[in-house]
Amino acid sequence: MSYIVDHIPRTTANNRRPGTAMTAETITIHNTGNPRSTARAERNWLVSAQNSRQASYHIVIDDKETIECLPLNEVAWHAGDGRGNGNMRSIGIEICESGDYAKTLERAVELVAKMLRERRWGTDRLRRHFDWSKKICPRLMYDQGTWKGWTEFMSKVENELNPLSDLSHWAKDAWLWAIKEGLIDGKDPKGIITREQLVTILYRMKNRP
Repeated sequence: MSYIVDHIPRTTANNRRPGTAMTAETITIHNTGNPRSTARAERNWLVSAQNSRQASYHIVIDDKETIECLPLNEVAWHAGDGRGNGNMRSIGIEICESGDYAKTLERAVELVAKMLRERRWGTDRLRRHFDWSKKICPRLMYDQGTWKGWTEFMSKVENELNPLSDLSHWAKDAWLWAIKEGLIDGKDPKGIITREQLVTILYRMKNRP
């Protein structure tokens, strides 16, 4: 995963990087609200002279890049709740709407699962922008009055954290064996196998020491 640390300066206009120390307790998910903007463009917007807003965020991700715009132990203005726990105690992640959105979501699931795993957190630590200020955000996870997309996103993160949770009981021994032997990566146990994946598994079996 391409993860770039490119923090905006402390001198950025409109107090977008206040430099206030933060001990994060949750991770908040957003959509950028711009169907044409990339992660790099969103990072650059934070320091643009044309940007008059105070809003900022820690991480922005698209189908190619992940950029850390503010240190994860500093406050960012992303939750719309003033000095509430959204801004003051949560890491804000913006998911871009441009490009291959399915790929972007896949990368976001991997990133969020990695961040939760590193902190020994579960998906109960995930929040929507909506949870802090009732804004319909992440908007692409909301459809006709329901948060179906959010539920699906949470489920995918949970599966990334613990792929065995979605595995049939009769398959667990074989699944763990295949991971140990290096035949599979251990992800998506209910996924449909392609022919190229099948021949790769057979090839690995043939060439095992």
